[in-house]
Amino acid sequence: MTERTFTWQVPTDHPAFAGHFPGRPIVPGVLLLDQALLFAASLAAPAPGRWQVGQAKFLAPVGPGTRLDFLLRPGARGGWVFAVRHGSLEVACGSLTPPPAAAGRP
Repeated sequence: MTERTFTWQVPTDHPAFAGHFPGRPIVPGVLLLDQALLFAASLAAPAPGRWQVGQAKFLAPVGPGTRLDFLLRPGARGGWVFAVRHGSLEVACGSLTPPPAAAGRP
């Protein structure tokens, strides 16, 4: 499988903004990872277990209402390498590991 791109518009009213951070809300990294995991899982055959984050790096803050592109390309042992971009700015990147039962599948 080749690289796939998904788009996600950060909801302006997401409840996480109340605590991250009042006066200047930013998207918590866990929300970016959750979206990347959901997109990866949508590309894979159903398998028992959960996808995991192999590694992640957060490079720039993201605010409410931001349009993000998630680029996923095949990685090692059935996993995915991802990059999250706002326009040409990369805001996060990393790798995702499939559930143990799915590891090694194409």
